[in-house]
Amino acid sequence: MTYQALYRVFRPQRFADVAGQEHVTKTLQSALLQHKISHAYLFSGPRGTGKTSAAKILAKAVNCEHAPTSEPCNTCSACIGITNGSIPDVLEIDAASNNGVDEIRDIREKVKFAPTSVRYKVYIVDEVHMLSIGAFNALLKTLEEPPKHVIFILATTEPHKIPPTIISRCQRFDFRRIELPAIVSRLRQVLNAQQVKASDEALFAIARAADGGMRDALSLLDQAISFSNEEVLLEDVLTMTGAVSSSMLATVVQTIHEKDVAKALQLVEQLMNQGKDPNRLLEDLIFYYRDLLIYKTAPHLQKGEIAIDPAFQQLAQSVSVPAIYETIETLNKSQQEMKWTNHPRIFLEVALVKLCQQEHASFNSDLLIKRVEQLEAEVQRLKEQGISVTEKEQAPASPKKAVKPPRTNAYKTPVGRIYEILKQATHQDLALIKSHWGEMLDTLKKQNKVSHAALLQETEPVAASPQAFVLKFKYEIHCKMAADNTNGVKENLESILLDLTHRRFEMVAVPDEEWGKIREEFIREKGVHREKEQEKEDALITEAKRLFGEQLLEIKE
Repeated sequence: MTYQALYRVFRPQRFADVAGQEHVTKTLQSALLQHKISHAYLFSGPRGTGKTSAAKILAKAVNCEHAPTSEPCNTCSACIGITNGSIPDVLEIDAASNNGVDEIRDIREKVKFAPTSVRYKVYIVDEVHMLSIGAFNALLKTLEEPPKHVIFILATTEPHKIPPTIISRCQRFDFRRIELPAIVSRLRQVLNAQQVKASDEALFAIARAADGGMRDALSLLDQAISFSNEEVLLEDVLTMTGAVSSSMLATVVQTIHEKDVAKALQLVEQLMNQGKDPNRLLEDLIFYYRDLLIYKTAPHLQKGEIAIDPAFQQLAQSVSVPAIYETIETLNKSQQEMKWTNHPRIFLEVALVKLCQQEHASFNSDLLIKRVEQLEAEVQRLKEQGISVTEKEQAPASPKKAVKPPRTNAYKTPVGRIYEILKQATHQDLALIKSHWGEMLDTLKKQNKVSHAALLQETEPVAASPQAFVLKFKYEIHCKMAADNTNGVKENLESILLDLTHRRFEMVAVPDEEWGKIREEFIREKGVHREKEQEKEDALITEAKRLFGEQLLEIKE
C-alpha cells in the first residue's frame, strides 16, 4: 500500500478526536442527542482547525445505525461507507472549483430526491466563500427550505465574504486556532501510535510553527520524522522550518540590550550563513519579546506556551517593559517594510542597529522614582510642620495670566473637511459603516494586525457622507497615529471597509474632546443660515404684497 500523509491517517473520526474545538463539538453532540438537527450549518475558522473533519463526523453521526448518538460508531455500514466515500448520499463539494451557477442548479435538481443508502443526504461545501454571487443566489431558496432529508454543511476560512442572507439561514460555529498544549498532546498521541520518539522541545517548536493549525502541525511532524534519524530533536525541527533556537534568540536579545552593534551584525551574518530566513528571524524575535512581556506582566498566563530557561529569566529581569514595547514596535515596522523589498536582510540589519542605538525612556526610571519619593517626603513634612510666611511673601502679587505651554506634536483637526462631510451626511451612510464596524475589527485581528485593532478599539463612527466618514477617537494620540497612517492603519481600514460595503469611504479622524464642539458649532451655523434664509423669504413676501396686494397673493410652502 502506498504511503499516506499523517494528517490523512490520523484525521479525526469522532468528535472526541477534534482537538481544541470543545465549544463546537459539545454543542453538536447535545443537538444530536436531543434530535435538534438543523438543516444548514456554517463552519468558519482558520485552515487546518477541523472544519471539514467535523462536518464528516456530523454526517456519520446523523446517519449512524445506532442514532441518536453523540458519537458515530464507525463500525456500521453507514459510518464505514461515509468514511471511505462510497455512499453517494454524502457529497463533499469543493466550491473553489465548482463555483458556478450550473453546479448549484444541479444540486437544486438532485436535492429533492430521497437518499438511497442512509437516512439523510448531506452536502458538505468546502471553501464556500469562493462561490459566485449568482451561485449564492441560486443556493438561497434551497438553503432556506430544503427537504426534510437534506442537511447542508458549509465550511469557509473567510466568512466575511459570504452574503449575510446565506449566513442568516445557517447555524454558525466559529472554529478557533488550536492552543499549543492541545497540539503538542495530539502530536504525542500520533508519535506513540507510530512508535517514534521526539523531544518535548521539538514538539513545542512544531506546534508553534503550525500557528494554531492541526493539519499544518501533522504535516510538519511528518516532514520532521523523514528528516531525522531515530528521534525527532529540536535541532532537526529548527533546521527544517528555518526557525532560530531559543538560546540564539536570547543571545541576540542580550546583544540588543547591551547595545553592541558589531556583535548584533555578526550574529545576523552567522544566521544568514546557516540559511536562516530574515523574515522568519524577525518574526521569532517579535515572539520572543512577546514572551518576555507576558512573563513580566502576567506570569500566571500561558505557562505551557513559554519556554522558560535561565537565559530567558535573566533577560526578563534586566529588560524593562517600556523597552519591550518600543522594541516590538520597531520590529513590527521593519516587518511591514520587509514585505515590499527584495533585500529583507538589509531591513533586518537596520532594525537591529536602530534598536542598539535608541535610548529608552525607561533607563532613567530609577532616578525618577527616587525624585518622586523625595518630593512626597517634602510634601508630607510641609503638611506636618506648616509653612512660615513673611510679610513680603504675604503681599498680594500682581495677577498674571497663566500661559499655557504650547503643545508639541498636537493633532490638528481638519475642521473644514469635517464640515464638508456633515453638510452631505446621511443616516443611511452612517448605518452602513456602523453595521460593518465589528466585522472590520474582526478582520484586522484575523490579519494579525493587533496594533491596528488596538488603535481602533476605542473609536466610533459619528457621521458619514457618500464618500467619507468621521471617526471619533477617545485618545488624541491614537487619533494622530490613525490620521498619519502609522503602520498603514488608515489605508488598511479603508480597504477592509471597501471589501465589506463595496463602497470607498475616506476616514477623517477627530478626537473625542473636539467632536462635541465641532458638532455644536456646525448646528449653530446651520441654524443661523436657516434664519437668514427665512428673513430673506419674509422680505420677498412683504414686497410682493406691496406690489400686487394681499388678496391676489397666494403663498405655497
